[in-house]
Formats: sequence, C-alpha cells, structure tokens
Amino acid sequence: MQYVGAYVVRGGEGALESLVDKLEKDKITKRGSPDLFARVYRKFGVDEAEELRARARSKPIADGQRVFALFIPSMTTEAQNALLKTLEEPAANAVFFLVVPSPEMLLATVRSRVQTLVVPEDMSRRHVDTIDADDFLAASAEKRLTMLKPLYDHDEDEGRDIGSVIAFLQSLERRFARLPEFGGQAKEKPSPAMSDGIHAIYRARKYATDKGSLLKALLEQVALLAPKL
Repeated sequence: MQYVGAYVVRGGEGALESLVDKLEKDKITKRGSPDLFARVYRKFGVDEAEELRARARSKPIADGQRVFALFIPSMTTEAQNALLKTLEEPAANAVFFLVVPSPEMLLATVRSRVQTLVVPEDMSRRHVDTIDADDFLAASAEKRLTMLKPLYDHDEDEGRDIGSVIAFLQSLERRFARLPEFGGQAKEKPSPAMSDGIHAIYRARKYATDKGSLLKALLEQVALLAPKL
C-alpha cells in the first residue's frame, strides 16, 4: 500500500501507536527507522510547525520516504496556518499523519488538504471511551465526578490519555455552542452560572496539555461549574 500527502486520524494518544503498527504492517516504515518521526505533542504552536516544516525538507536517510506520525491534542490557529503550505505541497518523499482527538478542531483549510485514515478502535491501546456530553450535562455533580474518573485515573503526565480529555471537553463546547445564548445572533446574554461553566471548560482545555498540570482539579471544576442541561 502507498500513502501520499497528508492524512488525519481521529483518536487519542494510544491511536498513534496503533497507527505506527498499521504503517509497519503496510511496510511503509518501521520502528527504529531514522526516517520515521513519531512524536506526542502536548502543545503545538508556530515554533513546532516551523520545526516540522524544516524536518520535512530533509531527505530520507535509509528508506525512500520520510514518515511523520504525530499526535496533536490541540493546535493553535497560527500553527495550522503555518502548516498549510507544507500539507498542500509536501515534499515528494514526505508523508504526514496527524492524529487528533477530533478532526473538527482543524481549520476548514487544513481539513481540505488532508485525507482521512481510519485506525480500528480495537487497535488503540490507551483510548478511554468518550463521555457523552448530553449525559454528562444532565447528571448530578456526584455522578459527573464518577464519569470523569477514567480521564484522570492516571494523572501523571506519562499516563494521561490527553486525546480523550480534549475530545470530551470539545464535545461540551460544541453542546453549549448550540444554545441560543451562544448563537451568532444571540438576543440574551449567558447567565453568570452559564459563563462560569463555559470558562471552566475553556480553562481545562487550555491547561490540560501543560506538563505537570493538575488534570483532576481542572476536570472537577468542570463537573461542579458546568450548568445542568
């Protein structure tokens, strides 16, 4: 099988390992190859985008193709714009695989330049089942804390499945975005309680990827402050 250009894979951090398994099976690359650049990012900004662009311009060392397999839980708008040309016109010997919690987090211009690659769920080694946003927002605070426990059971940096955390927080954001208070022509302002809940979600998503952040505390704030719907 041959891969050309850039691909997006929906999944958590564990899906990156599953992706590399698949690429080895398809004889595209192998672990230990100097031409495989596999990395888990906590944050991806302009500096990381520029570094990736520079790496993509280098020639293969051993194989005929350079493979970039990246788990990116969040990416700034500026970083996505910086990557556009690299994804649109990748070097002939470079192929990119972007593993993200939700492809919807990417700009439409980025999504138009990538193909979708499906990695079977049963190959994902550390993926935590996604929490349904509607069920979470309808639950009591006590039940919410129980629902969130799998996300912060491994609160150390190396044990976190950040992809599942970010996917869950983004699902909450999308749920609130559908409310009249947050529509493009909203006629009423969100209540103070609603605003506090939204800010708790934004704050958790902003800092969840920071090394050493207190993930449990961030998610508990979401459980306690997000208004019941």
